[in-house]
Amino acid sequence: MTALSRRALNRALLQRQFLLERADLAALEVIGHLVAMQAQEPNWPYVGLWSRIRHFTHADLTTLLAEGRVVRSGFLRSTMHLVAADDFRRLRPVLQPVLNRTADSAHFRRDNAGLDPETLVAEGRALLQTGPLPRRDLARHLATLHPGRDSRILAGEIELRTPLIHDPATASWGGWGTRSSVTVSAAAVDALHPAALRELIRRYLAAFGPATVADVQAWCGLTRLDQIISEMGADLCHYTGPDGQRLLDLPDAPLPDPDTPAPVRLLPAYDNALLGHADRGRIIADADRKHVAPGQARVLPTVLIDGYVRGTWSFTAGKVRLTPFRPLSAAEQQAVDHEISQVLPFLSRR
Repeated sequence: MTALSRRALNRALLQRQFLLERADLAALEVIGHLVAMQAQEPNWPYVGLWSRIRHFTHADLTTLLAEGRVVRSGFLRSTMHLVAADDFRRLRPVLQPVLNRTADSAHFRRDNAGLDPETLVAEGRALLQTGPLPRRDLARHLATLHPGRDSRILAGEIELRTPLIHDPATASWGGWGTRSSVTVSAAAVDALHPAALRELIRRYLAAFGPATVADVQAWCGLTRLDQIISEMGADLCHYTGPDGQRLLDLPDAPLPDPDTPAPVRLLPAYDNALLGHADRGRIIADADRKHVAPGQARVLPTVLIDGYVRGTWSFTAGKVRLTPFRPLSAAEQQAVDHEISQVLPFLSRR
């Protein structure tokens, strides 16, 4: 098997993430290629698309959300993502075991002893049957049905166990941070198709490969994928990674020259490129990860220099503030300043 260096994996990831060169593609095509975009806070996917698409505007994504062609919901790893509506309908059933596992965790079940999950889901669906409902109203109705229990946790469990999507206003560009008021509505999904899991794995490799089985599992949250990936054998090719691990890939997926120049890119908080692997050494040094994820469930915005995370950044009071991990050269600082000057008008839009 061909051996691939860490730098080769870096350039492959950057190219497949449209971070070596911005794409002349529609936002829907890019979201579809990435499978989904992390969206805990609604503004950040806009920044992720700006870094990947040439001439991207806010309206390009806001229109897709308003028209229902892109939806926001719990998806990969039980976290909020933006997903093309067609992909959500087809792939959410594949990922439902991941969301059920989260709903079975101590956080959700500690207050729900003796409450049947199927009954809870049926109650939630009945409440949403007439149309969208603010989360707070869903919780209020559940408090009436289950006095003495934490109705907000009950509402959260329903949102994990059944496909609910957020209203476009909640998912669209607006104030920074999370939204205090979220309206949810029930969404129809397809029956689980036997080929859907294989599709999910192939599409992961197209956007994140070459990768190990552990990488695939870390990205989607599913476990025990060894068998099905083994059964896909003839459809995949194999490489040896820098630490001797077996890497999987699509036979026709691009592998750019490791010496390909990589431009400076400002990545949003929770960006896919940082969270798509169990071994993230292809894009960030282990020693630097603590700076990017300083607290539980937080992943800060980052700056890529020569393809690797070299610092974090923030947008406050109309300014971008860079926090490099180590001093930058004059040329690196100039390239970063130029990228900041380009993104600043985009970030400043109200």
